[in-house]
Amino acid sequence: MDFTAKLSAVRIVPVLVAENAGTGIAVCDRLCAGGLPAAEITFRTAAAEEVIREAARRHPEMLIGAGTVLNIADLRRAIDAGASFAVAPGCNPKVVAEARRLGFPFIPGICTPSEIECALDLGVTTVKFFPAEASGGVAMLKSLAAPYRHLGIRFMPTGGIKPENAESYLKVPEVAAIGGTWLNAGDPETIRQAAEIAARCRA
Repeated sequence: MDFTAKLSAVRIVPVLVAENAGTGIAVCDRLCAGGLPAAEITFRTAAAEEVIREAARRHPEMLIGAGTVLNIADLRRAIDAGASFAVAPGCNPKVVAEARRLGFPFIPGICTPSEIECALDLGVTTVKFFPAEASGGVAMLKSLAAPYRHLGIRFMPTGGIKPENAESYLKVPEVAAIGGTWLNAGDPETIRQAAEIAARCRA
């Protein structure tokens, strides 16, 4: 199964900002137990690498990404920690090129047609629509997707998505998965609710 297919299988990727390793790993444990075996651990904190490394060891079935990967050094840290993929808020051609050279799945961020075309030119067909709600939400995403649909473009919208609007994003055919920023705290009831949404919307 290729990476985009794996992303499409999980449907919701919780986005975690782990202030300390213990808390971050505990949330990953709860996600797996609750039926959401995926997480994007953002490189906004010093604990991120340790969380990725330990979660990958404890949960080999989990799709674990490194988020906020802004440069080649971050990319290499993500790979060394055992991440399955990496994500960025923007589209840095140098990082994309290095990830492709290494054969490592990397999802750059876009919010305009020009950025989509930049990503496509670099050989990328799975992109992060960010910040999703602030950039126009589902209506904007559908408009962005339309001219590139024939090229097989896929999106992972992230930013401002919550249970009330998650399904509307997941129903867009070009959406592989959504970034679940509302799942950062790892509340068991929130995880259960998100797992139910993912199950309803799996391809």
